[in-house]
Amino acid sequence: MMDERTNDTVAAPGGAIRLHKQLDALWGTPGGWGRLAAVNHTIVGRRFIATAFVFFGIGGILAMLIRAQLATPRSAFLQPEIYNQVFTMHGTVMMFLFAIPMFEGFAIYLLPKLLGTRDMAFPRLGAYGYWCYLFGGSMLLIAMAVGLAPNGGWFMYTPLSSRVYTPGINSDIWLIGITFVEISALSAAVEIIATILKTRAPGMSLDKMPLLAWYLLVTAFMMLFGFPPLILGSILLEVERAFDLPLFDPTRGGDALLWQHLFWLFGHPEVYIIFLPAAGMVSTILPVLARREIIGYSAIVISIVALAFLSFGLWVHHMFTVGIPHLALAFFSSASTAVAVPTAVQIFAWIGTLAAGRPQLKLPMLYLLGFFSVFVIGGLTGVMLAIVPFNWQVHDTHFVVAHLHYVLVGGFVFPMLAAAYYWLPHFTGRVPRHSLGVPAFWLIIVGFNVTFLVMHLTGLLGMPRRIHGYGAETGWEWPNLVSSVGSFVMAIGFALFTVDVLLHWLHGKRSARNPWRAGTLEWAIAVPPTNYAFASLPDVATRAPLQERPDLGNHLARGGGYLGFVRNGWLETLGVDVMSGRVEQIVRLPNQTMLPLFTALVTGVFFVSVLFKLYVVALLALPAIVAMLLAWTPVSGERRDHGALPIGNGAEAVLHSEARSPPSLWAMGLTLAADATAFASLAFGILFLWVVAPNWPPPSMIGWAPWGVALSAGGLVTGFIAGRIATLRGVVRSGRRREAALAIALLGQIVALLGLADVILAVPPPTQHAYGAATTIILIYAGLHAALAAVFAGFGIWRSRAGYVSQTRTVDLRIGALWSDYTAAIGIATLLIVYGLPLVMG
Repeated sequence: MMDERTNDTVAAPGGAIRLHKQLDALWGTPGGWGRLAAVNHTIVGRRFIATAFVFFGIGGILAMLIRAQLATPRSAFLQPEIYNQVFTMHGTVMMFLFAIPMFEGFAIYLLPKLLGTRDMAFPRLGAYGYWCYLFGGSMLLIAMAVGLAPNGGWFMYTPLSSRVYTPGINSDIWLIGITFVEISALSAAVEIIATILKTRAPGMSLDKMPLLAWYLLVTAFMMLFGFPPLILGSILLEVERAFDLPLFDPTRGGDALLWQHLFWLFGHPEVYIIFLPAAGMVSTILPVLARREIIGYSAIVISIVALAFLSFGLWVHHMFTVGIPHLALAFFSSASTAVAVPTAVQIFAWIGTLAAGRPQLKLPMLYLLGFFSVFVIGGLTGVMLAIVPFNWQVHDTHFVVAHLHYVLVGGFVFPMLAAAYYWLPHFTGRVPRHSLGVPAFWLIIVGFNVTFLVMHLTGLLGMPRRIHGYGAETGWEWPNLVSSVGSFVMAIGFALFTVDVLLHWLHGKRSARNPWRAGTLEWAIAVPPTNYAFASLPDVATRAPLQERPDLGNHLARGGGYLGFVRNGWLETLGVDVMSGRVEQIVRLPNQTMLPLFTALVTGVFFVSVLFKLYVVALLALPAIVAMLLAWTPVSGERRDHGALPIGNGAEAVLHSEARSPPSLWAMGLTLAADATAFASLAFGILFLWVVAPNWPPPSMIGWAPWGVALSAGGLVTGFIAGRIATLRGVVRSGRRREAALAIALLGQIVALLGLADVILAVPPPTQHAYGAATTIILIYAGLHAALAAVFAGFGIWRSRAGYVSQTRTVDLRIGALWSDYTAAIGIATLLIVYGLPLVMG
């Protein structure tokens, strides 16, 4: 126990057992229906992993249906419409409902344990993301069960996915369901970045982080900047389908290639978003089984960052045959080839570690060797596809399908299977038995290569992808039959893996802590882990703390680290400086609550209402979502200043509400970075249509709205200035002055909304030409941000009057000011685009 007024730790009677009981009473999750309120990272991470594995099984069954259809010529196994739904759902499930959520689950489960902290920075955000993922994925599965599954491919190319060619709701289900699911991905990205940067163990500077944390950090940044273009594209396509806005219709000034640009701005980084977490697991598991520290830590970190940057410059790699200029072809071909260099750096580091160590051929190592063999083949065929003349020959053939599976299955599934066996003792607290693990491995790797190695030949023989059937005269019969047989062998291997894991879970013997003798912190806690992970937090001085101090786990369990006590019923962990890992603050975390579940349900009401064209209900759901999110805030602040509080070992820190750089401020900055990416993608789309799309210039241009421009610009600038004034030290000291500044900011945003509405009235009808549609959308985009800025200003007034704001507790005001700053920036940029672009483009 701890008296918050002193620096003295009061030893808890009963030692470690009493400390455990006290922490478990605070951090534990009740059983029954109360478990739905869980926000603890261990429970949420397990839910993600289990749900993603179920989706993986469903995606595998769909793959078996595809292979059964293609096993013989002119097969009548599946009708064309059903086949289109099956192959669309297979790709959708594997890309959106398995790979990314599986990575999210492992990250949420492992990160706090790797970093020596008690939970993620925003536990409720992780729980909300899970429910959004579950509900969005369920929408797609229900649609498949009733015969309304998406049928336009997991890429939804326009114009085939437009209302003219796909009149049903199949495509709408994909667009709305995937957008719903992507809320989960962006939530995870924000949470992962904030957790890694701000809630590591004391002393864990960036250069002492485990490599897996580096991989997850870079991946989360890629998600933050990679997913907004897809979300924006999905919204634009749904708006076109629902309201006939011709953004992708070339007859009215749109362009179908705009969808491809937006989709592949997400789609190519997506490949590396899937690969990098798996590579991080390779970099974690391989040194342990090789019994040697990994070679080239710094080189690997640099290569990860380089890979992330390069991946965003490769999206046209998927569009070599659409007719882009030759100079662009040369640039993107070179970039696609260059991306192999940072990947090779990692592979050579792994091989060097194996060569310099004493590898143990245990089951996780078998899957790592399988990963090496499969992924290298995928990388080689990737370099082949980067060469434009060869790409032209095999584009949209089964050669590309084979390459894709060698990269994704080799680069993700094999490392994930190795990770499953490596961390199973951590999940279950039981010793691995692996009675079926070895035969499962051989069935999977043999079946996989038989399936997809032959598929390269099928593609070279000219077989297109996405076709329902083929004739016997094509010569494709025997390779397709071999591929289908191989796929069923692989499916048997995955079934054996599932049975092996279940037997391990049910009948394995109890495992000791750290059975692999690893050096990372996740093995310093009890297995299976407690809800609070660490009874006290370590002070980290090396990259492998357990190798330096094997008894560290017992020391922490006895409360010998930081926060080895219970104080005021608070759930506490520590926040640190981003670079050095120096302790900055005590982060108070929320306990279990149903709010994430209820907020996800209201969010689901919005998406379902949009799907069934119940737009009045959808409009009512939007403020309800905002209200539900605001309901999270009363427990996230303090009504009085506490000053510096003891954290153990003679050290002190302030609460995060009084800190200069709390995680919540970082979360807002990261959210705005993602939002800015979406806005930049929208601006790119407008410029693309001006330059490339047919039927330009438009028949009529936007009229000058002097009052609208003046009101919107003036209101945005007023909101920005008043929001910033409210955060000044002298103003914050006086409750009346800060509330007056916030009231002026609120009024400014309302004036800006009125001005933007006046400008929208001057826009040509949005259904006549893509110019009017795009201009209307970007103005509405700016208006929505002004409306939310008004909400933030009103929220600041409420928090101020409720006592959550003081001279030291200003984080609520600073968060609102960040949003108003950003709103002013994109609002002014919107007016410049709307009125300046027509002048520049003539």
